[in-house]
Amino acid sequence: MKQLTVRNIVTFIAQLPRTQVYNYIHPKNSGVIELVNVTLPEGPIIIKRYDPSKGQTSITAKETSISTQMIQRIANAFVPNQPINFDSVLGASYNTRSVLESLIAHTPQFYYCYPGRIDNRNVNSARISRGHKYLMWVPDQPHELGTIEEIETDIVVSEIPNSQVYYDPIDIHESAEIDIDIKRRHAQIQVALIMIGEQLGFRTWVAQNDRGIMYNNQRVAELPSVVDSLQTEGMIYPHEGAVNSALLIDCIWFKNGRLMPAVMEIEHSTGVTSGLTRMQNLYNRIPTYQQTRYVIVAPDEERGKVMREANKPQFRELNTKFFSYSAVEELYSLCQRRRIRGVTEEFLDSFMEPTISTPSFYQ
Repeated sequence: MKQLTVRNIVTFIAQLPRTQVYNYIHPKNSGVIELVNVTLPEGPIIIKRYDPSKGQTSITAKETSISTQMIQRIANAFVPNQPINFDSVLGASYNTRSVLESLIAHTPQFYYCYPGRIDNRNVNSARISRGHKYLMWVPDQPHELGTIEEIETDIVVSEIPNSQVYYDPIDIHESAEIDIDIKRRHAQIQVALIMIGEQLGFRTWVAQNDRGIMYNNQRVAELPSVVDSLQTEGMIYPHEGAVNSALLIDCIWFKNGRLMPAVMEIEHSTGVTSGLTRMQNLYNRIPTYQQTRYVIVAPDEERGKVMREANKPQFRELNTKFFSYSAVEELYSLCQRRRIRGVTEEFLDSFMEPTISTPSFYQ
């Protein structure tokens, strides 16, 4: 197994006995964690936390939820035998970061560690010092369930500042009935997809009703990599009804006149079903192109809704992928910082999550 899923982590934690309390990894934290309930297959996880040294008890402690979205972000970060820093992955989000970290550490495949840290403050120094606490997934070396164990590692981490994503000014002059901030956020993600596509050598169709949006004092439709008309796209126009079906789809990537890498619907304010329906209508009118992805792009917290809707019988043949806002912006940030080239299908897929449920535990 090369990639963890939410289901994996939730299942691991569900195996922890409810009859004991769990310590935090940091020994100076005298609080304890009580596991109240785990909702399978993907959470949430309900816990209590309290500090007996301060006279607190389970009876008076409040129940707190660890969300599926938080677990998803952590699952995406793990790579076998490579340490991750929870605070770096989650930033300032989620006040149960250390709880989730500690619960995961109590399951057999995870250890905490202190990899070496390169001191980047002095450019003339190559000094390696003891680093911060990290968690490492070691699937081939399990420890006892319900215990926390440290693992020694020779890995050295160069800690760089968190990546930032920058958007040039966007002006919205339409759809007064739609909240302007929602529309602007939709447009920002749309622009990010256009720019990602340009970096990867794709041309992008932008929905007909969004082509007048102004980005950095220029209409989106005038950006150099944006497709002028679907009537000139050989993947679309020869097929009856396909052009009309594609007109209002938020973004479609084309490459070399022979490939259509992705059909994407951004679902920030509208229901996921409407986007899936638009993509299904296009899917029904064109041949099944092997390398075409049908993708719902949505906020991270909408993951559960996307998974449920994409698994409905009428949409399953789309084999939809979920492209979270955080993954879009991670890829966009990389494109802004590096002129990446020669990108493989596997690289692009690593930013998107399959939505179709399978009988396999390690889907």
